Parts: sequence; C-alpha cells; structure tokens
Amino acid sequence: MSERYAGKPFLELLDSYVLDAIGHLDAARDAALTAREAEFRQMFGGTGDWRAQVVQRMQFPGGMAGAVRELWEKGAAKFAAAQGHQPDPQEFTRNFVDKNFPH
Repeated sequence: MSERYAGKPFLELLDSYVLDAIGHLDAARDAALTAREAEFRQMFGGTGDWRAQVVQRMQFPGGMAGAVRELWEKGAAKFAAAQGHQPDPQEFTRNFVDKNFPH
C-alpha cells in the first residue's frame, strides 16, 4: 500500500474506480479489490461489488464512469498534441480525484 492510502482505505477504491473508468486498472489490482469486497462492505456499509460500493458512497449519478472516460479521452488527445506523448493514467487519476474529491 502506498503512502497515499495510509489511513484512507476508501481512497484506494476511488482511485481504482477512476482507473477502471479510463481503462487502465490492471487485472491484478482488480482481482485484489474483488477479493476484498466483503471487507469493504463491512467497512463502508455498501452493497454489491467494489465499483458499486464506490458509486453508492460517493452518490455518483448514473453514467459517472462514462463521463470520467470521456474527460480522459478528450484530455489525453489534447495532452498528446501539446506534449508529444500520452498522459500518465496514474497521474491523471491522482489529479482528478484530488481536485474533485478532496480527502
């Protein structure tokens, strides 16, 4: 676990939700989160899989993952045109979560 998540277990789920929405959540991390779903339900009181628990706790509207993906895709194209390389999905996720969901 990185320092980013020390004392903030829900932040790992939120970051993972964003990474998943933009198509950059690796299979190993997804499997690890899936294996902990019962633990997350107990900690956060939600239902369903870990993604559903994020949606419930954050009270996201329907289509939130699609909106995040659209923002990523549009921003990635602009970033690549300006910088000459693709943006880092991890950096996008940190910036997006920190700006929109202060923790």
